[in-house]
Amino acid sequence: MAARLLANLIIMGSGIMARAFVQAYRQALANASKNGVAQEAVQNIRRGSKMMTEAEARQILGVTENATWEEILQKYDNLFERNAKNGTFYLQSKVHRAKECLETIHQPKEQSTS
Repeated sequence: MAARLLANLIIMGSGIMARAFVQAYRQALANASKNGVAQEAVQNIRRGSKMMTEAEARQILGVTENATWEEILQKYDNLFERNAKNGTFYLQSKVHRAKECLETIHQPKEQSTS
């Protein structure tokens, strides 16, 4: 008799806790959508995964703002080759993305001066 009562109490308690959890989750989602936090987080994730800033690209390649395109290519080749031997695919992709980012900045300047 006591075991049955204890089992019923545990089942009822867990049901109440599950309903409270679901209600709290729904309220959290409602609050996030009211504040625009959810949309902002999604936009930041999309933006962050696709874009690399010029400062980050320069930091990855180890070049200054005054570096020429030839210096950038030399650093890129050096880092890419070193990572091909001992590095990871992640590091190689970061180096490649950094070169691509700086390429979009330097190439139009060189084309306009030619």
